[in-house]
Amino acid sequence: MSRIIDLTGRRFTRLLVLYDTGERKNGRVIWRCKCDCGNEVDIRTHDLTSGHTKSCGCYNRECAAEVRTVHGMSRRGKQHPVYWIWSAMLQRCENQNHKYYKCYGGRGITVCDEWHDAQVFIDWALANGWQKGLTLDRIDNNGNYEPDNCRWVTRKEQARNRRSNRLITFDGKTQTMAQWAEEVNVKDKVLWDRINVLHWPIERVLTEPVNN
Repeated sequence: MSRIIDLTGRRFTRLLVLYDTGERKNGRVIWRCKCDCGNEVDIRTHDLTSGHTKSCGCYNRECAAEVRTVHGMSRRGKQHPVYWIWSAMLQRCENQNHKYYKCYGGRGITVCDEWHDAQVFIDWALANGWQKGLTLDRIDNNGNYEPDNCRWVTRKEQARNRRSNRLITFDGKTQTMAQWAEEVNVKDKVLWDRINVLHWPIERVLTEPVNN
C-alpha cells in the first residue's frame, strides 16, 4: 500500500487543505479544504496535486464571466449555445450538488485542464462539427471530457452510447439493442422481452419475425 502524503496546511491555488476527512474514493484520500472565498469543500488528492481543482468552483465562475466579457459570448443578453453546453459539462463533473454529479464527477469523470477555459472549448466545438441541435458525446463512456474522447452527435446517437445499452453480437457483428432493432425492423422492447423474458438464443431473437 502506498504511503499517504499529508497535505494538511498546504495550499493549492485558492484551496487551503484543512484535514483528512477519513473518507476514501478509489483508494484516494479525500481532503477537507477551505477556499479563499470562504467555502469548504472535499477534494481528492489527485485533483489537488494535479491542479485539476483550483477552488470550490468560484474560479470557474469568474473565468466564465471573464470569457463572456472579453470574448463577446453574450449577444443581446443571450449566451452562445455552446457556452451552456460547456457550463453544464463542468457542473456535472465538479459540482457535488448537481443532480447528475454521481453519474459523472462522482464516478471519476473529469474535464481536461484546457477545457476549463470556455473560449478554448467553444473554439474546439466550432472547429469540430458543432451544429445547433447536436449534443456533446464521449466516445468512451468511461473516459473524460477531452478533445480526443469527444464528438458532436444527435440525441439518438448519444442514446445508443449510454452505459446501460446492452451490446449484442451476432454473425460477427456487434451493435446495441437499439441498433439491432432498427436493422431487423423489430421494436427494441420486443427484442428485450425475447432475451430477458423468453430467454431465446440470440439467433432466434434477431431472425424470428414478429407474429402479428
